[in-house]
Amino acid sequence: MPGGTLSQNGWAGTLRGMPAAGASAERSRTVGKHEIELFTEITGDRNPLHYDEAAAKASLFGGLIVQGGVTSGILNAVVAEDLPGPGTVFLGTELKFVKAVYVGDTITGRVEVTNVREDKPICNLAVWVRNQKGEVCLSGTATTYTAPLRSGDRA
Repeated sequence: MPGGTLSQNGWAGTLRGMPAAGASAERSRTVGKHEIELFTEITGDRNPLHYDEAAAKASLFGGLIVQGGVTSGILNAVVAEDLPGPGTVFLGTELKFVKAVYVGDTITGRVEVTNVREDKPICNLAVWVRNQKGEVCLSGTATTYTAPLRSGDRA
């Protein structure tokens, strides 16, 4: 375009389109021994704090805790399913684990959009995971990219 630039929205083709700054989404899940076992099957993490009740009880945690990857993993579901939505992957995360998540806890992962690029499907997010008492277990920031998908790829 002579004398100017052509502006194109980088979110074209994404299933949910460009989210607004301030938008938020959350998901909850109760975590237990089953989730610990599934995570171990994938990663090989057999830390006694997750499996040995006597060792975990004698530790500073006072009981069995779930792996950090289980705690942070709920955020994967929030960004891929809810906000920004299908096609979204993490480009980067900065996470602080501030409180252990125990077997039987119900965790809620929450993301809030803090910045959105219009030229590319990239978002900056504030992220948290809280337990059933509302206590923050994890907090941080994330950057996501949302791949354009054909509508037949995912509803």
